[in-house]
Amino acid sequence: MTEREFETLVREHRGTIYTVCYMFSNDKDEVADLFQETLVNLWKGAGKLRDESALNSWVWKVALNTCISFDRKKKRGVRTETLDMDIDLFDSGKDETSQFALLRERIGRLGPFDRAIVLLWLEDMSYEEIGQIVGISVKNVSVRLVRIKEQLKTMQ
Repeated sequence: MTEREFETLVREHRGTIYTVCYMFSNDKDEVADLFQETLVNLWKGAGKLRDESALNSWVWKVALNTCISFDRKKKRGVRTETLDMDIDLFDSGKDETSQFALLRERIGRLGPFDRAIVLLWLEDMSYEEIGQIVGISVKNVSVRLVRIKEQLKTMQ
């Protein structure tokens, strides 16, 4: 993949990458770090991508895996250095409604794997696409989503 192709990929999928990063952290600097780390991982893996039709799923998978790995490192106490970026990923121009903020807070309390599944579901992906991205069967996606929804309803 050329640099120009990579720039196009990032431009087209910036919202997806940002959404995943934002669901894994409330901290502006940490979201920027996750975004940057995801870009690095996309660049590293770009040469291995064979099927252009699976590009969207691949971007989701790389972003989710990057954020889940970061979440695990954070829980183990691994220190990371913040990189300075000159873009403001949080400047969406929209204020969160109280219901959206509550939903985001509750999703943030889920485990990383369940958080990834619900995030993909909220993006209107099919159970087949979700299963392909996270590596589980369609039936397992269905069962997990039922459990996740019940868990979110009962959270206080």
